[in-house]
Amino acid sequence: MYEYMSKVQSLLSIVAEQDKPEIDKAIDLITDANLNKHSVYVFGASHAGILAQEMFYRAGGMITINAIFGREIMLDRSPITFTSDMERLVGYGTALANTVSFKKDDVLILHSVSGRNPVIIDLALASKKQGVKIIGLTNLTYSKTVSSRHPSGERLFELSDIVLDNHGDIGDAAVQLDGAPQKVGPTSTVVGAAILNTIITESSQRIVNKTGEAPVFYSANLDDGDAKNAHLVEEYKDMIHYKF
Repeated sequence: MYEYMSKVQSLLSIVAEQDKPEIDKAIDLITDANLNKHSVYVFGASHAGILAQEMFYRAGGMITINAIFGREIMLDRSPITFTSDMERLVGYGTALANTVSFKKDDVLILHSVSGRNPVIIDLALASKKQGVKIIGLTNLTYSKTVSSRHPSGERLFELSDIVLDNHGDIGDAAVQLDGAPQKVGPTSTVVGAAILNTIITESSQRIVNKTGEAPVFYSANLDDGDAKNAHLVEEYKDMIHYKF
């Protein structure tokens, strides 16, 4: 087997064996939010934001997931190094939080591998003041080896109500190159996507068990996909904070 695939499979096995209690808590939280019409948000900066896009507005994804995007930390920003500057800028995450109408018992999924940069800490602190519950997806081992870049001294795992660990290597890359000092092949995206999609699939089934249907997008390329999606959007419109 290819070494990278072997590494990913090993990490997924570790997550499944060691992190079930926290994953189950996240499943409960997302299920309850949907049943009680509390809003669910997701955010990540730069490459961590790939998972926000993964969860947002896609066939087979949960309709009620609202992504928070910051233009200055998207990967199409030029020069790309500017995204790192903005990630580290104290106050930018607070400004992003101020664009969202957070309410008590809403849920915010925050993804940051190191969990140390001000944008993620600002968002966590600002939303917690509004009574929002935080699901933090991070690398615990990695995060515990670095100091916070935020004036509070906090890291994401220290502010989260539920901590999901991607168990990746420190620095994220997993495969050591022969004859060179670098490691290659980051694992946080594929493992993080597997964790979050597990939470969404299990939550969706529990919602079906209670209501008979789940707020999950049909493919728009199915003949009746648009009509079915329109019905679900109407049902969950109070939780949807993006425009069609």
